[in-house]
Amino acid sequence: GKNCSLLQEMDVIQKQDETCYCYVQNRTIHLQYLWSTVQIKVSSREKFRFEPISEKNNCRNSETVFEFVACAVQILWKPETCTETILSIKQYGEDVCFKIQPFKIEPYIVRVKREMLDGKLLFLFVAGIFLFHFANSLSRSAKFFYLSGIILGALALLVFVLLTLKRFIPKHSTFWILMSGCWMVSLYFIYCFKENIQWLWSEHKNYLLGYFLAVGITSFAICYQHGPLTTELSITLLTWTLQLTAFVLIYFGVTIPQVAYAIIAVSLCSKGLCYPLGAACHIARKMKYHFKSKKLVFKYLTEEEYREQGESETIRALEELRSFCRSPDFPSWIAVSKLQAPHRFAAFVLGSPHVSPAETKAHDELYGIGSFFLEEQLFETRAQSEQDEPANSIHEDDEENENEMHTQIPFPYATELL
Repeated sequence: GKNCSLLQEMDVIQKQDETCYCYVQNRTIHLQYLWSTVQIKVSSREKFRFEPISEKNNCRNSETVFEFVACAVQILWKPETCTETILSIKQYGEDVCFKIQPFKIEPYIVRVKREMLDGKLLFLFVAGIFLFHFANSLSRSAKFFYLSGIILGALALLVFVLLTLKRFIPKHSTFWILMSGCWMVSLYFIYCFKENIQWLWSEHKNYLLGYFLAVGITSFAICYQHGPLTTELSITLLTWTLQLTAFVLIYFGVTIPQVAYAIIAVSLCSKGLCYPLGAACHIARKMKYHFKSKKLVFKYLTEEEYREQGESETIRALEELRSFCRSPDFPSWIAVSKLQAPHRFAAFVLGSPHVSPAETKAHDELYGIGSFFLEEQLFETRAQSEQDEPANSIHEDDEENENEMHTQIPFPYATELL
């Protein structure tokens, strides 16, 4: 660190000799820098070598496997020469040091600026949240199965080939050992591709497009031949894999690790509390429906329904009356003493109709269709309407005469004035 120049925000440095630069992170946590990055851009008219410098020169001192792999990648990977390079540094990460080695005596410029909202970080974070909450539905989708197969074949070809040839590997231990090695090699190639994507796209665009097209078509054909996942075990394993990938995206999608851990914990708790919350919501809906005052709903009957309901209710009421009269609690002697026709009442209690045929015939003649009462009502309505029409016409004539009088009155006074 003593031999390197310290970089700060908004610095613009122009030099032409080999120099080492370091950017020291700010240790104070501010939430406004959650998706913020520092962009270091080195540009020159001549080619130069950009070489990152790691603080851990000895890979044997690495505490975890991932640190050892990262250290080995930095030793094995030698950057290509270029005329422009951009280094994106996360906030609250490790201190970054690099060395610029120009090949000719030509000045190069080092610019440092802060990008408050990095679109890549925000995209990773949103993708992680979406992938975690919809992992179960996505694992059952055939379209997502084919899409994930194409992506896996393009980015991790060895892993895809090993999964395709799984049935030919008899022992599970051998398969998992090979899978671990394929994943390590694939991660190494993904890291190299990420670091050198600008140079590959500018110099070998046709080869890159041809690789993705050929591998993508082949992966889709293999996935289509095997078909989507059908067993619950494979669907569950894919769901867990997607959720684990979502946690990785969330972790790399924010610049503050503590915030990433808190979001992951909240996501796990929300996934675990979905069943108790669902049960509580179901009980709340049931209680609300139980205590909610029911609104009266009126149903209008048709004429046929009204007649049928009247007949049925009349028959039911008559049967209840007969059963009550037959009960021991009914004061039969008191009722017989007050009736004018006790024989007819006794016949009704024993099952005879409550209306005689003669009474039914007289009712039909008086109130039925073509009866005297109905004709009288019709003739009274027609006569009343005819009486109302002349009265209305007379009233209209009176109004017209009054309007004519009002229009004729001003004319004599107008002629006198003229």
